[in-house]
Amino acid sequence: MFDKLIWDKLNEECGVFGIYNHEEASQLTYLGLHALQHRGQESAGICASDGEKWYKHRGMGLVSEAFGKGDLEKFRGHIAIGHTRYTTAGSSKIENAQPLFFRYAQGSMAVAHNGNLVNAAVLRKELEAKGSIFQTTSDTEVIAHLIARSESSDLPGAVKDALQHIKGAYALVVMNNHQLIIALDPNGLRPLSLGRLGDAICVASETCAFDIIGAEYWRDVQPGELIIIDENGLTETKFTPHTQRSICTFEYIYFARPDSDIDGINVHMARKRLGKQLALESPIEADVVTGVPDSSISAAIGYAEATGIPYEIGLIKNRYVGRTFIQPSQELRERAVYLKLSAVRKVVEGKRVVMIDDSIVRGTTSNRIVRMLREAGAREVHVQISSPPVMNPCFYGIDTSTRDELIAATKSVEEIRQIIEADSLSFLSVEGMLAAIGRKDTAPNNGHCLACFTGQYPTEIHFEEALPALKC
Repeated sequence: MFDKLIWDKLNEECGVFGIYNHEEASQLTYLGLHALQHRGQESAGICASDGEKWYKHRGMGLVSEAFGKGDLEKFRGHIAIGHTRYTTAGSSKIENAQPLFFRYAQGSMAVAHNGNLVNAAVLRKELEAKGSIFQTTSDTEVIAHLIARSESSDLPGAVKDALQHIKGAYALVVMNNHQLIIALDPNGLRPLSLGRLGDAICVASETCAFDIIGAEYWRDVQPGELIIIDENGLTETKFTPHTQRSICTFEYIYFARPDSDIDGINVHMARKRLGKQLALESPIEADVVTGVPDSSISAAIGYAEATGIPYEIGLIKNRYVGRTFIQPSQELRERAVYLKLSAVRKVVEGKRVVMIDDSIVRGTTSNRIVRMLREAGAREVHVQISSPPVMNPCFYGIDTSTRDELIAATKSVEEIRQIIEADSLSFLSVEGMLAAIGRKDTAPNNGHCLACFTGQYPTEIHFEEALPALKC
C-alpha cells in the first residue's frame, strides 16, 4: 500500500513467456522473465516438462528473489512457461503466483495469463455451484476449471471450449507434457508476440524478451487466435470469428519497455512522437525540459526536439528502492516520493522547467514532484502530460477500480493544476495521441482501447460483475 502512496502510477498485471522445443527451455524462460520484470514485481514462476516429468517453482518478489541459487538446476525439458505478476490490494500471496498447475481427468496442465476477466466472479459462482473447489483468488483459476470441465478429448479443444465462456482481457499460455497452447482475447487488449530461436518457438508479452535470449521476432498473435505448438509444428486457428483489435493504449504510453515493438511500432519512437505532438498542441516558453523517469523520458526528448528547448536530466530515479513495508505517517507520505526520485538542483535552479509525465492518476505524485522541483530552485514548473486525462476505471488488468480514484474524473484541468501546484498543466488530446502512436488499423480508434479516456469499453461491461474481478 505504501508503494502506491509514494508512486502514483497505473500498474500492469503481469507478463507471460513460453518456449517449445529447446533443451534449455527453463533457463531461457527465466531470462525471458527478467526482460518482463517491469510488468510485475510481486511474484514469479516457471513450469517445465520433459514429456514425462514436471518441474515447477514459484516464489514471491522479483524474478531474482523468487528463484534462489539451485532452484533451476534440476529443471529439465523442452517445453516451459513462465509468469511474472503484479497484484492489486489483498492478493499478494504465493497461492496466486503463476503459472498455476493442475491435475485433472485428462492429465496435467499449467496455465499462465496476463489480463483480467470481466465475468470472473460470475463464472466462479457458477463453477462452485457445480462442485469446483478454488484454491486461489485469481481469475486464471477460473480458466483452468473451465478447461478441466470441457468434454473435449484433447487440451487444445478444451482450451477452445473454455474461451467461449470468458470475457475480458487475456494473453494466455497453457501447456501439458507435449503441447504449448497460446490464445489472445478477441480484442487483443494485451500484447503477445511469437519468436523463433533456431528450431524453437517462443511466445512473450513483449518482444524485448526475445532479445535477451537471442530469439528473432516472428509475428504478433492476432485477436481471437488459438495456436497449438507440438511435435507436428505450429497450428494456427481461430476460436471465434468475432474479433476487433482494441489494444490497451497505455502499452504504448507507459507499460511496455521502450525497446519493445507492438504491432510493428517501436515503443520508444511512439513515445517520442507523443512528446512532439504535445509540443504542437501545448507549446510553453521555458528554459529546460525534463521527463519523469523512466517511461516519460522518451516523450520528453520528443518534446525538446520539437520545441528546441534543451532536454536535461532534471530528475533522477533511485533504482535500489525495494518494496516498503513501513506504516506511513502523514509526514512520511509527504516525503516518501524522495525515496524514488531526486531533483538535480544544478539543472533546474532558477529555470523555467517543463516537466513531462505520461499520466496523472490520483495526482499525489505529481504534486510531490512539482514541490521537489521548486525546492530545488525551479522558478516555474509547467506540467505536460503525454496522454489524455484518465477519467474511467479499467476492468482489463490495470489497478483502477472506481472513478473516485481518478482525479480527472471529478476535477477540471484547472482544478488539477491548482492541486498539483503547477504553473500550467496540459494533456494530450485523444486525436493527437492516436496520430502520434501511428497505428494504421482499420478497426475503430485505430485499433486502440480508449476506455480509460472516453468511457467506451470494447467489451460489454456489467459493473457489478466486473468490479470483484479487479481483486484477482
